[in-house]
Amino acid sequence: MSQISVTGYGGINASVSANGTWSVVAPAQNWTFSGTVGANTQSAHADSGTDNLGNYQEIAFAYSILGAQRAASIRLYPDRPVVLFFSIYNSAAANAAPFPAISVYPSLPHLSFNGEFATPDFQGLHSDSPWAFFDSAYNTWILSPAANYMTAQMSKDASGVLNAGIADGIANLPAGFTHATALTIGSGVNATFATWGQAITDLTKKQRPANDADTLLKDVSYWTDNGATYYYNSGSAGYMGTLDAIRGEFDSIGIRLGSLQLDSWWYPKGPDNNWSSHMGIWTYTAAPSLFQPDLASFQAGLNVPLTTHARWIDGNSPYRTQYAISGNVAIDPQYWEDIASYIHGAHVTVYEQDWLGDSAQTNLNLTDPYLFLGNMASSMASRGINIQYCMAQPRHFLQSTNYSNVTTIRTSNDRFGPDRWNTYFYSSRFASSIGLWPFSDVFMSTETNNMIAALLSGGPLGVGDAVGSLSRVNLMKATRADGAIVKPDDAATPIDSVFLADGMGIDTPMIAFAATDFGGGLRASYIFVYTRGANSTVVIDPAAFGVAGASFLYDDLAGTGVYLDRGQTYTFQLTKSAGYYTLVPVGPTGIAFLGDHHQFVTLGRQRVSSVSDNGILDVTVQFAPGERARTIFGYSPKAISVASVSGSNQNVQWDPSTGIFTAHVMPTQGSAHVQIRFAPAGKVSAGMCSTHCSK
Repeated sequence: MSQISVTGYGGINASVSANGTWSVVAPAQNWTFSGTVGANTQSAHADSGTDNLGNYQEIAFAYSILGAQRAASIRLYPDRPVVLFFSIYNSAAANAAPFPAISVYPSLPHLSFNGEFATPDFQGLHSDSPWAFFDSAYNTWILSPAANYMTAQMSKDASGVLNAGIADGIANLPAGFTHATALTIGSGVNATFATWGQAITDLTKKQRPANDADTLLKDVSYWTDNGATYYYNSGSAGYMGTLDAIRGEFDSIGIRLGSLQLDSWWYPKGPDNNWSSHMGIWTYTAAPSLFQPDLASFQAGLNVPLTTHARWIDGNSPYRTQYAISGNVAIDPQYWEDIASYIHGAHVTVYEQDWLGDSAQTNLNLTDPYLFLGNMASSMASRGINIQYCMAQPRHFLQSTNYSNVTTIRTSNDRFGPDRWNTYFYSSRFASSIGLWPFSDVFMSTETNNMIAALLSGGPLGVGDAVGSLSRVNLMKATRADGAIVKPDDAATPIDSVFLADGMGIDTPMIAFAATDFGGGLRASYIFVYTRGANSTVVIDPAAFGVAGASFLYDDLAGTGVYLDRGQTYTFQLTKSAGYYTLVPVGPTGIAFLGDHHQFVTLGRQRVSSVSDNGILDVTVQFAPGERARTIFGYSPKAISVASVSGSNQNVQWDPSTGIFTAHVMPTQGSAHVQIRFAPAGKVSAGMCSTHCSK
């Protein structure tokens, strides 16, 4: 047969010809991808089966190139707009002539990620990163490795051909070696990233962590890393006394501290076995001059779970003779068993592997990078310890999909601030696509804009203030009294139009958003905006956030709002360093519910556990132990009444000039359940007050 074809999702068609040419056609976008294997195909046939992505149809074939036998396949799925290319080395061969080599493809504005913290780049195409291309209608295609992430390599050669294979530094590939590449095609930049990432984690069956999967994700944390007050600075009371004072200050302001991070200062380093040195690990044990009698005793006295930082292994470390080392890290499973056992004994719940894009690397080959990260993950998982990657390159982001206990990753450089925001929001798109919760890094709790931006990651929230300097106001707006972070369902990312503008080099303010989705069209979007050039014109289009009907846009920092009718946008000039807005739909009742008036993330599930609107607005508010009342609010064109199903309410108020209503709710057994509707004309329900009634 001269040509064989199969069809998948949305009519996506793949074909392979006898002369070795192949193509993938996406009819919805009118896009064609094609190339050649450089030889005639042999034994080509259509096949079907099931893998971790579901049922598939594929074209499988063999061919001979550079004196070696290879097999390949192109696989399509009926339920996903994903194409997988497989390349199988039936005999050992030189690492050359990879499949696929894509010579025809839609040439569009694009994004890839580069180096440590996966910095966004709209110019280059970086070898270990996914590549995302998008048109003016936000149709998007993403090409990425789908296996062998630590050694995979993609490139664009001088003739413009896109090649997907294995790193040039590996000269030969063994018989039986298999590589995979994914092509994902979709509508919407963010939507296609989500589709791509779900496929990547489904391939490895990674269990995606919830945003409260561990102590670091669930509760506010205190950090001592670079940029924090106590980074290589023990304070006047010494590290044990200083950190105990920090925990005590959290108690004094009425917020429980969830966990404490110990940065690289906590263990001795080379070249002189000293905690204050700045080279690699000497031994991964608490420095005796800082912790007496030991780390476990310090943690027991503090009674707060720990996150412990790790670097690479110093060239003079005794570990060099005790364990198998590759490059500057351990690949020996016994090393990881010993390290995991030690920190588990000190109630460490998260292990932070830093310097991944720098000194904490193995030699380049087909085994050692996987032994390093795999043995680390296995030993930590067996003791219930989760992992955070730091200074990670795109290959580490992708490799994390093999380990369910890698839950968080740093998406900005040290000491979070406005100069980090751009990288943070774009890198967070990459991370959240593949089931990682982004971490902003440390900042001071007094920094309101940084607090909001960090909260919108949906991930950890870590502050590093000096003793006596914690901002109770900001921390109370970010958390509950029990330390639980009140956060969105997902991680904030730029909206699609910002991707396109940046891809085309057009100056536009950043508009990034995260959301809480209660279903039934009740979706709150939390929108963070700032300028990045001369253009300060911000346009908020509710349709870009999935709102088709009327909505209400609330300026959280100014305490004002605006009603937007169906199809209406809101344009303004941003005159401050950043703006923060909550957008909610007007529900069937005619009311737009905004949530908890005193939280930054007003409808975070940790505070508002359920919202429904079927003609009556039904809301459940959660309380931490000791919390006695919360103020809920929203927009209504009329006075409202509030009825308590459980708990109680009082002081209901409505301002006819703004449409904003508020009500105090009090719990029974940890929650308050209320129902809200328009007040009957001339009547006011019990416990309700408005401008049309008196107490």
